[in-house]
Amino acid sequence: MNRPTRSSRAAVAALATLALAATVAVFSTVGSATTAAIQYAPQNTSEPTISGDARQGSTLTTTNGTWRTDSAISYTYQWLRCNAGATNCANIAGATAQSYTATAADVGSRLRATVIARNSSGTSSATANATAVVAATGPAGQIRLSNGQISIPASSVAPPDRLVVSQIQFSQSPIRSRNPLQARFRIQDTRGFVVRDALVYATAIPFGRIVQPPETRTDQEGWATMTIQPTRLLPLRNGFLLTMFVRARKQGDDILAGVSSRRLISVRTANPS
Repeated sequence: MNRPTRSSRAAVAALATLALAATVAVFSTVGSATTAAIQYAPQNTSEPTISGDARQGSTLTTTNGTWRTDSAISYTYQWLRCNAGATNCANIAGATAQSYTATAADVGSRLRATVIARNSSGTSSATANATAVVAATGPAGQIRLSNGQISIPASSVAPPDRLVVSQIQFSQSPIRSRNPLQARFRIQDTRGFVVRDALVYATAIPFGRIVQPPETRTDQEGWATMTIQPTRLLPLRNGFLLTMFVRARKQGDDILAGVSSRRLISVRTANPS
């Protein structure tokens, strides 16, 4: 077998050295390119902010924020709907413009906007702080109840709208004794809003069949709850009706005008059990 000469061994060693140098050069070039992309992609220096009224039907607009960059930037946008605590956010489908109009689906939620900045070296993003909780359109002082209804103060009801005695409940029906019982009257307005702080008055017709309860203010869910104390003048027999006059009004209004409402109701009595 022929042994490699000293000159041939030197040539092989030289080729290996050249190959190693070329490999190092390639990896160095790739690493430098990656570092450049990270270093010169847009870098946010001031977060975007949202302007506008957080209310159904109102238009909100986000700024771009400020960015450090080595080349021209283009921007795209994505609006998000979050819970009232501004967490659990999710993209709003199709909401990819710089401005967004709040919808009924946003009522009770908070909104954020993500700004995506792109330049020739890469992409970065920044998200604006959340808006206030989005309110529904409609009267001042409205509150969304857990059942989805909107509660408004009586002060937000004005002509031509009026109060309405919409629901009635008695803890005894029929009434079989002269023990105290609870009567509840729910007040809404002609637009369907639940009305709180309305004043409700109820009396028997003819007078004297119950002890007159005081005028009572409705709670947040629109209910005025009264204690009804029958007197000995209330007959307890099958088929008899206790008739009552119920009035709802706004404090400060004329009791016969303004937004006040009146209704006649009745509840059966029966022989004592």
